[in-house]
Amino acid sequence: MEYRRLGKSGLKVSALSLGSWVTYGNQVDQNSAIELMSAARDHGINFFDNAEVYASGKSELLMGAALKKLGWDRLTYVVSTKFFWGLPTKFGDGINERNTLNRKYLMQAIDLSLKRLDLDFVDLVYCHRPDVNTPLEETVYAMHDMVSSGKALYWGTSEWSAAEIAAAWHIADKHHLHKPVVEQPEYNLFHRHRVETEYARLYGDIGLGLTTWSPLASGLLTGKYANGIPADSRGALKNLTWMQEQLLDGDKNAKVAKLAVVAQELGCTTAQLAIAWCLKNPNVSTVITGASRVSQFAENIKALEISGKLEQTVMARMSDIIGNAAN
Repeated sequence: MEYRRLGKSGLKVSALSLGSWVTYGNQVDQNSAIELMSAARDHGINFFDNAEVYASGKSELLMGAALKKLGWDRLTYVVSTKFFWGLPTKFGDGINERNTLNRKYLMQAIDLSLKRLDLDFVDLVYCHRPDVNTPLEETVYAMHDMVSSGKALYWGTSEWSAAEIAAAWHIADKHHLHKPVVEQPEYNLFHRHRVETEYARLYGDIGLGLTTWSPLASGLLTGKYANGIPADSRGALKNLTWMQEQLLDGDKNAKVAKLAVVAQELGCTTAQLAIAWCLKNPNVSTVITGASRVSQFAENIKALEISGKLEQTVMARMSDIIGNAAN
């Protein structure tokens, strides 16, 4: 396993990591979570990504129970969570509990997440989306206090614009607060602009690290949606029907078929090729992968080997295939 620094921080994370979005609480139960995390650990993965909103809190419960059962030394793994959307309560959707990054919500959210995860602290905590209705300074101070209290070690953002990230960083810098060190954006062959263009200056200017998600474009880059939605795929899940239009996009599936030819020449699957392509970006600290079965995870991990074979000529060929589909 290769380990990369999280931006300019001192924290090192495995180049591939294991996420829980979609899978935990939907496709993965307690026993499967233990098997997947154990397999990941055996391959050197040390970063496990989560969020409060995943499966309405159940994902954190599953991961926390798995970590307790596995009994790993806390120094040897990295866990994250994210806040913004909140969770329904017995009192309904409280006005200060949903779609916000205000101080009241954040201070309570971290305590509840730690309880679900059964941990004293998380290593990374993200503002899961920007909040245009809360003063940015309020959010930055709340995240600083979360880190200062020892409930989180580092903080960052997810799907924020470059301008929003820079503004938060400069507020923290001005007031000598803990700065955001990481962003978690979508990044794959069909979704490139933000990582490759919009954030370009942030890597050098503020030392931003990236923990990227959806390297397979929600499964589109596996090639399995070329002829419809397989019954056992995530695209068939009732709570993910909104993905189907993208997964069945004829133009994109035609491009994936051309990528499959490149993959065949390299002796790998299209999915492995797509993940390997993400790994080649030097600004990416870790590529978050998802899996519902150990066999699926075992296939994904082979992308590390494939990334070493991706010469610039192959990368250029892949970009030519995707063309204007990248955004």
